[in-house]
Amino acid sequence: MAKKLPKVDVVIVGVGWGGGIIASELTKQGLTVVGLERGKERKTEDYFMVHDELRYALRYELMQDLSKETITFRSKMNVRALPMRSYGSFLLGTGLGGSGVHWNGQTFRFLPYDFEIRSKTIERYGAKKIPEGMTIQDWGITYDQLEPYFDKFEKMAGIAGEENPLGGKRSSPYPTPPMRTTPSMKMFADAAKKKNLHPYILPSANLSQAYTNPDGVARAACQYCGFCERFGCEYGAKADPVVTVIPVAKKTGKFEIRTHSHVRRILHTGNKATGVLYTDVTTGEEFEQPADIVVMTSYVFNNTRILLMSKLGKPYDPTTGKGVIGKNYAYQVLRGGAVGFFDDKEFNNYAGAGSLGMCLDDYNGDNFDHSNLKFIHGANISVTQTGFRPIGTNKVPPGTPSWGKDFKAASIKYTNRFISVGAQGASMPFQQHFLDLDPTYKDAFGDPLIRITYDFVDQDRELAAFCADKCAEIVKEMGANEKLEINRKLGPYDITPYQSTHNTGGVIMGASPDNSAVNNYLQMWDAENVFVVGASSFAHNSGYNPTGTMGALSYRAAEGILKYRKSGGGMLV
Repeated sequence: MAKKLPKVDVVIVGVGWGGGIIASELTKQGLTVVGLERGKERKTEDYFMVHDELRYALRYELMQDLSKETITFRSKMNVRALPMRSYGSFLLGTGLGGSGVHWNGQTFRFLPYDFEIRSKTIERYGAKKIPEGMTIQDWGITYDQLEPYFDKFEKMAGIAGEENPLGGKRSSPYPTPPMRTTPSMKMFADAAKKKNLHPYILPSANLSQAYTNPDGVARAACQYCGFCERFGCEYGAKADPVVTVIPVAKKTGKFEIRTHSHVRRILHTGNKATGVLYTDVTTGEEFEQPADIVVMTSYVFNNTRILLMSKLGKPYDPTTGKGVIGKNYAYQVLRGGAVGFFDDKEFNNYAGAGSLGMCLDDYNGDNFDHSNLKFIHGANISVTQTGFRPIGTNKVPPGTPSWGKDFKAASIKYTNRFISVGAQGASMPFQQHFLDLDPTYKDAFGDPLIRITYDFVDQDRELAAFCADKCAEIVKEMGANEKLEINRKLGPYDITPYQSTHNTGGVIMGASPDNSAVNNYLQMWDAENVFVVGASSFAHNSGYNPTGTMGALSYRAAEGILKYRKSGGGMLV
């Protein structure tokens, strides 16, 4: 029998970026908030002088234990899904701060095209441009409506950057100057300009200088140590929830964090939630936490899974296309790119930062004509210097033997003589790509695992090949030798090698309950006091990292929760 606890105004499920932002905004307005985090406590001091590639990058210190909970995967509906037993394609964070602790810090705004993708595609090319089975839809919000929330997130995080010449209009500049320009970044920019393209420095959550944000949180500048992705930042220079929004919420005295608290169900009567049921993983005790408002702010898979287990919202049916919970799962297309090797130049590849780089959007969104192309959308193309660590990085030119004397010689020669130009491609949703509960495999508590059904399609293959050619053109213009490594071919989706942790969809937003789970405040159509915050709300995935857009939507959701509270209930418009 679960122990019933005293009621609070709001309970938050997952204390990462979304949960931290919601907690900060609500507690500043006097609401009492409990944050339930299934992982452990974290603080900056945990990472002092811990540049341990083996422990963090290869043994996944900050990720969840796959022996207790994982996902299952299949490429098609007529194939049995199997559990992901070891980390590969993406990494599932756990603990206070969530994936916001171990991210790189690349903080883009999705393009205006993204938020009205169906309407704008049809307007320019006609309805036949959208292939059969592609389930793109408008998001129920425009870029202009979301712009103030982008601005708020960037000022909170201290994003360093310069204006994207092909991006949406900005109400104010980035709060800190761009990161330093390295030799490889300058070579990329010069080559791009010769081709009449529009390069700009990556927007970065790695601070370019010391900064104090509007909440009074002061942080130090990045030291370019190269230990960002898969690591916590020992300097606090990388914006993460633990050093930005969570301290603000805690300072109010209105925010209680309970770590090691595994939420298993949202409790509800009719179209209203009454609280959540969770288990203390250290003792096995079950608790019921009543609340006026429930906010799901966990990772994409968990948001979808808990709603399905709680029987909230209509589950998606891929055979009919009806239903919404689990719909429009999307990933990212990262295989289109080129690596150039330089016999006459040497670079300091082992220094860097998670978001140190130069990029361009000439082939992203609908910034170029797709009339004669067999895909829509595109990719952000970039050169990044994130810090190549010695165990994980060993590039040699194509044709080099994979072992022996020649391999060793090439490894030593090209250790600091290669540049990779990559494309981060958008992922469009299709009717056959979705999330649901696995009928066979369960977690340590006996609850079903979330199941992914996904594979690359022709849209992805065409996009990857197109972008690989564009990357190769830039690398050649930069002066690389003739032995380029060009990744044009996109085979079946393989969950084994790491690609990105940019999973999206499952609880998507829109203008109607017929085709979406939440409105543009991320309020559930089917449960008015439940808000579902995170990249689970994305109706497709853009050619960018998702965190900046997720952060903006989190600030809008917080505003919606306050409006809902003030009005005494009802659906927000």
